[in-house]
Amino acid sequence: MLLATAATGVLAACGDTGGLESAGATPAAHHPARLWPGLTPASSPAYDIGEVEHAPMKGVAVPGGDIRRADPVAAVRAEIAAHPDDYAGAGARYHETSARMADCGADGAGDEPGGCPVLRPYYRDLTGDGRPEMTLGFRLLPDRLTAVRVYTVEKDRLVRIMSYEDAVSAVELAGRTVIVRSPSEVAGYEYRLQWTWDADQRAMLLTSDEMLRTGDGGRHARRPSASPSPSVSRSAAPSSSPPAAPSASPSASAR
Repeated sequence: MLLATAATGVLAACGDTGGLESAGATPAAHHPARLWPGLTPASSPAYDIGEVEHAPMKGVAVPGGDIRRADPVAAVRAEIAAHPDDYAGAGARYHETSARMADCGADGAGDEPGGCPVLRPYYRDLTGDGRPEMTLGFRLLPDRLTAVRVYTVEKDRLVRIMSYEDAVSAVELAGRTVIVRSPSEVAGYEYRLQWTWDADQRAMLLTSDEMLRTGDGGRHARRPSASPSPSVSRSAAPSSSPPAAPSASPSASAR
């Protein structure tokens, strides 16, 4: 009898002091409704968007297999030399990037506007093998675009495992993921793309492409057309002997 009375008192106390309250009826769960069940399934993609990027960078040295000693400027010069239609001559789309490479010092990349277009590299283990990868950005000029690349080392070779270019607002490294934010034409929204390492493909795969609210009610600039993988091939050209690249923190904002 005493136990019953004590239990009643506890229950009464819970009701008197803001105990649990019902949140109302739970909405019924619905399974996805499949549309056009008679539609013939596609057997191949309509467009090649370069889902897998795994390209050895020939001619770019990696002394001792240490990616921090690979020259980031040499990696960008290798891409430029391999694609003259995009970079060489006044009629090339990114001719200003090529011209400004002369402002890049032998000791690494520069972040100053109006100078070397190669941004400072950042290092973090993105593949889970215990060694850092190099995340690198460079400006595509005179267009206001930024190229984002990730490189790893395989058998003392520099290998590009992610490639993207767009009007970039920011780049972040979160764990073993690369996140790129880009402006949207819709006021108060931005694009958020996420790449994650896939061991089977030996590349960073685009695992998330979202349009998210930013809380900014302002109007963004029109987003230039871009592809998760650039439209140029990826062979590399010889480069000079690279010095040690500077250490950097594990996250970056593209400017």
